[in-house]
Amino acid sequence: MVLSLKKMLIIGLLFSGKLFAQTDSASVVIHKDPRVDLLVKKQIQINEETTRDSRRNVPGYRIQVINSSDRNKVFAVKTKIYQQYPELKPYLIYQPPNYKLRVGNFKTAEEADQYLQQLSKLFPSGIYVVHDIIEVKPEKLNDTN
Repeated sequence: MVLSLKKMLIIGLLFSGKLFAQTDSASVVIHKDPRVDLLVKKQIQINEETTRDSRRNVPGYRIQVINSSDRNKVFAVKTKIYQQYPELKPYLIYQPPNYKLRVGNFKTAEEADQYLQQLSKLFPSGIYVVHDIIEVKPEKLNDTN
């Protein structure tokens, strides 16, 4: 009994929908919800934030100053770099059991070589230029393109 009532209700709803169907198919009126624009703006903002890092990180060069398992020795070198060359950002990498200290964000090997010569005076051995993913400011990215 309940099953047949449900069937009749469904059939009644289907036929009642036909009665209210629009007969003029030549014109279409679209009512856009204003929240759609807000969603589009929000998606643009999300895309901007999620792609920002990929625009900041590009292939380049850094100078590896030290590679040692002695953490204190690496931190002493890092402090010395901060004092002597505050414009060079240091990057500490831990690859067990060694600590590596790399400095700078150089777009070209030539830029890195200029600092390499200066740093070689402070650290006479084990210092060299390496390929790395570097950080650049977004406004500086337009200069390279």
